[in-house]
Amino acid sequence: MDLDADAKTIDALSDEGGPDDAMPPEFGKFVSDLHVDVSVKSRKKLADSGQKDLVGTSVKVAGADGVLAEYRVVGDFLYYRTDMKALGKAMGVPMPSVDDLPPSEKEFRKLLEGDWVKVDTKAMEKAGKAAGGTSKGASGDIDAKTQKKILDAVSGVVSRDVTFRTEGGSDGVEHVVATGNLRTLLTGVFDKLRPLQGDLPAGAELPTAKDLKDAPNKKVAVDFTLKNGDLRQIRVDLGVLADSKKKVKLPLVLKFSEAGDVSAPSGATEIPAGKVSPGSPLGGAFMGGGF
Repeated sequence: MDLDADAKTIDALSDEGGPDDAMPPEFGKFVSDLHVDVSVKSRKKLADSGQKDLVGTSVKVAGADGVLAEYRVVGDFLYYRTDMKALGKAMGVPMPSVDDLPPSEKEFRKLLEGDWVKVDTKAMEKAGKAAGGTSKGASGDIDAKTQKKILDAVSGVVSRDVTFRTEGGSDGVEHVVATGNLRTLLTGVFDKLRPLQGDLPAGAELPTAKDLKDAPNKKVAVDFTLKNGDLRQIRVDLGVLADSKKKVKLPLVLKFSEAGDVSAPSGATEIPAGKVSPGSPLGGAFMGGGF
């Protein structure tokens, strides 16, 4: 996933609103340089894969100066690393250092030094339950029946509120452009999903109708690029959602290609599951990596 914007776009977005809600220039630059690579390896074709078919998953977040954070889920372990110094520089905010760690959190030293760490996901789930979490939806899985209900709900809204047009290209390339009002689309989707709230994983809170009133009441066009029938790219200009008086462009581009490395990194230091379970002192920092 790439976000590309020029200096004028960043300045326009940074100047919006009052001094208290303006986007810091450093953060605008950080977002515009952001690249997110998601890789999944499965025993089956992804279209036919369930959670148990996945061999490994990797998410890598990179900025202008290289990799900022990366995590991989392989087998029963979640592996994680982050460059705190580069992340703090990119976002223009201070990040914790090794010297800031209390003695009770010494296990996080390797994490703050940018090395790979790992945690047993099954043990982390048990620790979360012991800390007062609920067992329902703890794995994050959604059963097939609920998945179908969600798909049917979303499909119905999309077919009603989104218009499509096809633009031909050369060398087997075809563009399908979907256009719709963002507020209308979001309101319709979540109205349909709200009755399914009880079937969703714990913690998956849906926005209320009141929340959605603040969604931009603007049309958005999403360009799907296909080559020989395979989806290769999704592009949408988020700049049209800005309240800026200036015309700005902030293209969000998702590209689909061969998966990157999803193997277990060697030499990772294991962190006790209790240290990163929900509610633990540094659990949020580990799982979120500062994002």
